[in-house]
Amino acid sequence: MFMEHIIPHDYIVTRKDRNGRNDHSSFVLWFTGLSGSGKSTIANLVEKELFFKGIQVFSLDGDNIRAGINKGLTFSEGDRYENLRRIAEIAKLFVDSGVVVIAAFVSPLKKDREMIEAIVGSDDFVEVFVDTSLEECERRDVKGLYKKARAGEIKNFTGISAPYEAPENPFLEIKTEEMSVEEAVEKVLVDINQKLALK
Repeated sequence: MFMEHIIPHDYIVTRKDRNGRNDHSSFVLWFTGLSGSGKSTIANLVEKELFFKGIQVFSLDGDNIRAGINKGLTFSEGDRYENLRRIAEIAKLFVDSGVVVIAAFVSPLKKDREMIEAIVGSDDFVEVFVDTSLEECERRDVKGLYKKARAGEIKNFTGISAPYEAPENPFLEIKTEEMSVEEAVEKVLVDINQKLALK
């Protein structure tokens, strides 16, 4: 009811100006996959490589976001949706500021990823599916979360008591059981090279 009183402000410095100064375009590189799939590891190394190439880049990660701006949200389906909605809005602001955003989130539902894409914009949403089997993720169990989920200590845990809907047509699919982390990072960097170019 208060939305009618909100009037977006037009800024003199535009996203195009910022992209021009940075000498690269800006977009969201969204890593999705099961917990333990390797998405954060790959995302962090991609950020490092881009940073040292002079790209303005910033990472958003699940645990860090939930410890701050999304503190208080649960893992219910509704709160997960709100968690991702806020992240998408933050990512959009970064993109408008001329920054390449690297986002690593389980984001298990197709409808949620479609919502993210709608907020960010299809041209700026680059989906990377880190495809790792549930068996391999459980074997790694880096944070001990699968063990707790199997014991019923964690409710609504993706892959155990909540579904993961794999992307049907991602920009890029990384099969971590078939390639090394270094190979995965290189593949991402090669595949987004054209996306980084100014239009």
